[in-house]
Amino acid sequence: MAVLRHHVNPSNVFDSSVYGYSQAVVTDGGRTVHCAGQVGIDEHGELAGDDVATQLSVALENLRRVLQAAGGTPADVVHVRVLVVGLDDAATGVCVEAMADFFDRRRPPASTLLGVEALALADLRVEIEATAVVGSTD
Repeated sequence: MAVLRHHVNPSNVFDSSVYGYSQAVVTDGGRTVHCAGQVGIDEHGELAGDDVATQLSVALENLRRVLQAAGGTPADVVHVRVLVVGLDDAATGVCVEAMADFFDRRRPPASTLLGVEALALADLRVEIEATAVVGSTD
């Protein structure tokens, strides 16, 4: 079963493509995969670093692995939510650049970037949740 996907970016809403995301993504068909929040902890259970860029890089690689295990790829992601401790302009820039490199720039997912006070563990700086729609394996 093919997944039909329509990226919605109405002309009467600001151009979100400059920030690497779509205002909405409408899908029909496929299976929905809800990925738990991925953080900057590597496959050995070690924290990747103490900065947003390093932790986000590992979190995105973890997301790629989770998607692959569920039968998908980053191209299947329709929505992401990124949580950053102490979000400021520099961290926003890091996130925008990393997301643009990770996702298809022509069909980016809908996205929410949030500054938060803390995450589940004291040293975590970033967490990314994702929803994907993948084609049927039938």
